[in-house]
Parts: sequence; structure tokens; C-alpha cells
Amino acid sequence: MKNHICLITPPSPFLLDERVFMHIGILKVAAVLEQQNYKVDMLDLAGVEDCEEVIKAYYEANSKVVNFGITATTPQIPAAVKIAVSIRKYFPVSKVILGGTHVSLMHSAAKKEEKDILKENTGRARKDIDHLLTYFDTLVAGDGEKAIVGALENDIAMVDADDPKTDLFLTSEELGELPFPARHLVDVDSYHYDIEGNNATSIICQLGCPFKCTFCGGRNSPFLRRIRTRDSDSVIEEIRQLYHTYGFTGYMFYDDELNVNKEWETLLEKLIALQEEVGETFKFRGFVKAELFNPRQAELMYKAGFRWLLTGFESGDERILVNIQKNADVAANTRCIQYAKDAGLKVKALMSIGHAGESKETIRNTKNWLLAVKPDDFDCTIITTYPGSPYFDDAVKDGDKYVYTSPKSGDILYQKDLNYLEEPDYYKGDPDGGYQAFVWTDYISAQELVEERDKLEAEVREKLNIPFNPAGGFIKFEHSMGQGNIPDSILRKSYA
Repeated sequence: MKNHICLITPPSPFLLDERVFMHIGILKVAAVLEQQNYKVDMLDLAGVEDCEEVIKAYYEANSKVVNFGITATTPQIPAAVKIAVSIRKYFPVSKVILGGTHVSLMHSAAKKEEKDILKENTGRARKDIDHLLTYFDTLVAGDGEKAIVGALENDIAMVDADDPKTDLFLTSEELGELPFPARHLVDVDSYHYDIEGNNATSIICQLGCPFKCTFCGGRNSPFLRRIRTRDSDSVIEEIRQLYHTYGFTGYMFYDDELNVNKEWETLLEKLIALQEEVGETFKFRGFVKAELFNPRQAELMYKAGFRWLLTGFESGDERILVNIQKNADVAANTRCIQYAKDAGLKVKALMSIGHAGESKETIRNTKNWLLAVKPDDFDCTIITTYPGSPYFDDAVKDGDKYVYTSPKSGDILYQKDLNYLEEPDYYKGDPDGGYQAFVWTDYISAQELVEERDKLEAEVREKLNIPFNPAGGFIKFEHSMGQGNIPDSILRKSYA
């Protein structure tokens, strides 16, 4: 049936609990397809171990379906490939489309490779794209909401919706006019998350991040660099619908940095008014940019119902902050935490090690900063060089490894050459052990990074009396270097 499509979310076995937040991005695509009179089925494979059995069961009930759409982050790519193989087995004449952040970032990196013809890194991302096309008929890069129809109706290998010059690239106005995510297609009750005791879910009110952090996927991708915001009334209406339909009184804003939105304070005031209207007290959680945070924002966010803030401070070492082009220095990061605490907000500090120039000394500086500022929770990860980040895109091949050189200091980051279709490229593993490092520097080896990360984690948690993930407790990590449980666009943090 030409107007019948099955959308699929692959499992995420790297999570301790896959039923925390539903994948909003593919549900937005589903809502657009339903609006255009497509019959949409959804196979939400989060937490499913035997995906082929599900595909087989779906075939037995829907053998005439010929269209499939899969979304995947980079760590989900091995599972997505296995799902595509299963689809071919049971639906041999089907069209299988792959979208999501991995395709978008690899395509962005491939386009950059074509321009950088004088650099030795040419070909890594293009090779990955070509490999994907041996499993999938069509790849969709960038915004999928408008691109999906063209992918369904045309025989084309790549649909590039990551180009602002095309009408596939969403404007802020179009973003606000999209139908709300088709949450009715998944088992909403199977997802469990709370904020300070309030039953919660995730919501998106803006796309994109304008900053240029070197470790972050999407810095060279327009659909992840350009901020596009929904109008406040659209956000309020979605929250109102979620409250009346599902009873949610808690909301995790999955936006990159809430306080880059010029209308942020207006939205906060409308959130206060909405709670007065429905007679409920909502609780919120979200990300802020440290150097843009101020006491006025803190006070208004607490009044609106925010109780937790998450901020990617990344490092307590000034040289590392310069190398990663974070914009904020240690003093600005310290002020951010103090402003939040003064307003009654709890802060989760998102830290990362393994950057260009990293050493045992810089890691010690990060540990000492955490002990000094005393966040309410923290997360320390070993970075992975995901596609779309300068660490990946600007690296030069050297034998069996890639080498990134910081333009700020000349510091080096070495990285393992990985096959993303076969190796789940986790930047963080099991919190009970099993962390991995795929990077190293002139001053610290991959194994030493793992050891130092573990020591930092243990000491800071012991001295600050912070158990693992008191604000969640459900995941192996809360912030990524460009891959996450995404809209599919919020590529700075993940799983928070």
C-alpha cells in the first residue's frame, strides 16, 4: 500500500532503562504523515531484545506494507542495520528509509569533505554514507517533517533537508505550525520519568544551538546550528494538551540551551499563567548556557516551576575550556551555579574529559572545581568524536588513527578509526564499570582516561554525598557529545 508506512525506533541497549523518554523526532514525522492522510504504524523497539521477532510478527499482520522509516542516532546504527536486514527478509520489495542524527551528521561531514579537497580527511564520512546505502534505499538528512514525503514518493538516494536554501528546511514559523508529535502511536504509559515527584515527559520548543563547541555534533550542520523557535502559544498549547490527555504535570525541556531563546522570559510567564488556569503546580527541568544565565532568569524559572537545571560546564580547567571553544570560563561557570542556588534551583553539572590537551592535571582541576562549587548532581563522561563535530570533521587520518589539532593552542586529540555500522560508539558505558575511551592525547592514554574518570567519579560523589543520578537514576549517561534521544535535532545533550 503506497500510502501506508511503518515507522521504527531502534532499541538503545546502551541505556539502563530505554523507557524514559519517547523519541519525539520520529513522532513529529508521524504526525505530519497522518496530517497528509498516510496510514502510519509505529514499531517502538525501545527495550526490545529480539527485533527480528517483532518484524516477523508485524509481517504476519501487515504483509502488504512496502514503506518503512527508521530513525537512528550513531549508537543506534548497528541496531538499525539489523532491523533493515530483517525488513528485507520479510518484505523484499519494500522501500526502507533511514533518517535521524547519524545520517544528518555524516552527510554534513561528507559535504565538508568535498570542500576540503586539500585535507587528508577526505572520504571518511562519504564512505559511511555509501555503506549505509547498501542497506537503505533512501537517506534523509536534516529536518524530516517535510522531507519524508519526497523520500516516499521519489526514488532518490539522499534527501538533503539540511540545506537552508531548500523549502525542506523548517523555518521558525513552520516549526510552530507543525502538528504535535503523534504520541498516541506509542504506549505512553510504558514510559516513566518524574521531576520532584511529578509524572513527566519531554517537550521541544526550539531547535539548534549557535555555539561552536569542538566536541559537539552538528556544529557544521545548519539544521543543528541555526536556532528555530516555536512561538510561546504553540508550546503552551502542547503542554495543555499533554496535561489534559495524559495528566503530565512535569516536563523536561529537551532544547539545547533554553536561555538563548529571546522569548524565554515571555514563555516562563505564560507557563505560570497556564498553571493558574488549570489549577496545578508543574515541575520543569532543562538546559541553560552558563555565561548567559543571570539572577533574573533564575528567579523567574523557579517561580515558573523549574527545579533542576543542567549545564554543560565540561571542564574546570581554563586551557581545556579555551580548546573546546566553550565561550564560558571557570568564573562564569561558578557564577551560574551560584545564581541557581540563590534562587532555589538544583544544578546538574555536565562534565567531560578526553579533550585535546587533556592530562591528569586538567582532570584534577575539573575534580577540584566540582568539589569547590558543590553541584547537586554531576555527570562526567569520556568524549567520543561523533560525526558533525569539529573533532570528527576536522581530523586528519594518520595510519590507523585520526588526529585533531586545536586551532587555539595546537593541542592534539587522537581518535580510533571506527566502523559506525558495526561498533556502537559509546562515549560512556556502564556506571558500575565498563567505561570505554576511543580517544587519547599526548599526555594521557585511553586506558588512563578511563581510570581517571572513575577516580573522579568516586571521589566527587563520596565527598559531596551524591548518589548516582538522584534526579533520574535511569540511564548510563545524561549528556552526549552530539547524539541523543533527539527531536531529531537537539544534539548537544542527551537522555536527561
